[in-house]
Amino acid sequence: MNDKGGAATQPVVIKKYANRRLYNTSTSSYVTLEDLSMMVKQGHEFVVFDAKTSDEITRAVLTQIIVEEEQKGQNLLPISFLRQLISLYGDSMQWLVPRYLDHAMSTFARNQDQMRKSLQDAFGGLFPFGPLEEMGKQNLALFEKTMKMFSPFPAANSGDKPRLTRSAEEGAGEGSLDELRNRINVLQQQVEDLSKRDKE
Repeated sequence: MNDKGGAATQPVVIKKYANRRLYNTSTSSYVTLEDLSMMVKQGHEFVVFDAKTSDEITRAVLTQIIVEEEQKGQNLLPISFLRQLISLYGDSMQWLVPRYLDHAMSTFARNQDQMRKSLQDAFGGLFPFGPLEEMGKQNLALFEKTMKMFSPFPAANSGDKPRLTRSAEEGAGEGSLDELRNRINVLQQQVEDLSKRDKE
């Protein structure tokens, strides 16, 4: 991240000890997951290292923060999305998921800024709950639709298992790959169209 002068600043280094305590090296003090959550919300970047092995464990700690927030009742992740995400671990499409989610969240962040601006512009009057709600529904629908499209052989309904076995999928060969590439291209176009529509 950048400071007010525009110069690049190094992320804060957090060390995690065997007793699960987290130590902020910039403030020389112990912090909690809640403190790290607040740092994220305030736009402060940090990296977390295992104090014993020196391995970077930032991803695991950020995931732990999400789990903590969900347990508090801050439910942002729909159950259907979580199931779809879990099913992609070890899948041949796993490599594409991080890149798409990063792009989707960036698009959502832009929409979030537009939502805030709409509320600010409408301050003192009626808040545009209708447009905001519709924008939120579009984002959620896009997210869930995308996760379903990651599977080249979607089930007939959510309760069915895929109709093709692994051997059948392998036998599909290049035709399946071509179909998958076409779906990805369509999906990317939908994301771009949604982003353009939100900017208008």
